[in-house]
Amino acid sequence: MKIFNTLTRQKEEFVPIEPGKVRMYACGPTVYNYIHIGNARPICVFDTLRRYLEYRGYDVTFVQNFTDIDDKLINKANEEGITVREVAERYIGEYMTDTKGLGIRPADIHPRATENIDTIINMVKTLEEKGFAYERDGSVYFRSRRFEEYGKLSHQPLEELEAGARIDVSDKKEDPLDFVLWKAAKPGEPSWPSPWGEGRPGWHIECSAMIRRHLGDTIDIHCGGQDLIFPHHENEIAQSECCTGAEYVHYWMHNGYINVDNRKMSKSLGNFFTVREVAEKFGYEPIKFMMLQAHYRSPINYSLEVIEQCRAALERLHNCRDSLDFALESALGQGDWHAFREKMDARAAQFVEAMDDDLNTADGIAALFEMARDINTYIAQPQPEEAVAYAVKRFDELCGVLGLLYNRASKDLDSEVEALIAERQAARKAKDFARADAIRDQLAGMGILLKDTPQGVQWSRK
Repeated sequence: MKIFNTLTRQKEEFVPIEPGKVRMYACGPTVYNYIHIGNARPICVFDTLRRYLEYRGYDVTFVQNFTDIDDKLINKANEEGITVREVAERYIGEYMTDTKGLGIRPADIHPRATENIDTIINMVKTLEEKGFAYERDGSVYFRSRRFEEYGKLSHQPLEELEAGARIDVSDKKEDPLDFVLWKAAKPGEPSWPSPWGEGRPGWHIECSAMIRRHLGDTIDIHCGGQDLIFPHHENEIAQSECCTGAEYVHYWMHNGYINVDNRKMSKSLGNFFTVREVAEKFGYEPIKFMMLQAHYRSPINYSLEVIEQCRAALERLHNCRDSLDFALESALGQGDWHAFREKMDARAAQFVEAMDDDLNTADGIAALFEMARDINTYIAQPQPEEAVAYAVKRFDELCGVLGLLYNRASKDLDSEVEALIAERQAARKAKDFARADAIRDQLAGMGILLKDTPQGVQWSRK
């Protein structure tokens, strides 16, 4: 498998630190509000990466954090007259609701910043002892220029990084490039005791501390949105490598941006959508499909037309899977299906080749649709049960890697619907086509669609 490494700006063969095992970290949300569709992209993409690595036989330990102490949480708590912890608990719950809706598997570990204060303080103390950090009025800053490789992830000269850092100029800093590791407490804000007085962690140090605690000094893959490359991930590298003296991350992966109607998403433009808002209109799965139908490093565009196309494409996959269920019911006992097996295996190999090429989900999905087309053609007539079961196995494998078709409707019809289908069949046999058509219309009103085939009646839900 090859991965495009942001650090080297080239595709590299993926070789884990420990054979057969992968230590992987993704930056999670700051839990002060509902996640928006921009947040959903890394969530969906890197859940798929984890699934694919497991499909390829790796034992993956996946950690994704929650930032549960931050200016945004404090402001939200003050606005609503509740505690910061209450804000965090509420929106962690909402995050879990949305990610469950998207078919995202929970991380192996979901650490919170506030649960790692001791680890954070110990890292800051080490950096101070080594001369990489200094204290000013209860806050502690990192000396960015002391790290000779500062800027190696964003590939920008220090002059440009310094210009960007001037937005956050503080007269307490020795240098505009320096960034805060520990913030002195302000009245009314949550704080923790430290060697420098009451305070709370800076944003960048949180991820470094949680990675070190749960995954070690060096990990295989660190991923997140493109917007995190600088300053967040750049600063993570600097503070972690200066603290431990070890390489921090072997492979950095960053997904591209999402535009809305070909414009950058922003609240000021009125084109800002939460996942919950979009899901209420279109369902969660089309959002998931939209995130995967393009290569993760490419920008994607959200529009009503795009989400409708995604919903229609998913319907084709669902119909194929429903047809497989029906084909199993009318399958033959025996038969030669060697050529069909080879075709299924070839499509699976095509899928693997695409995904091995820097997680190319776009081409992986293309292979899945070609498999669906092959299946639909094959099962148009009754086929050996073993062949149909093999198609189910292969199809489900690929859908499982992509995290699709996870919300297939139950096929347990209630007694009323079963009776109506049986009555319609009897009406057709008696050539009472008016009654048969009326029952079809009644079932359609109940969300049940019927399809008459040579093998019998096939049904699906709208």
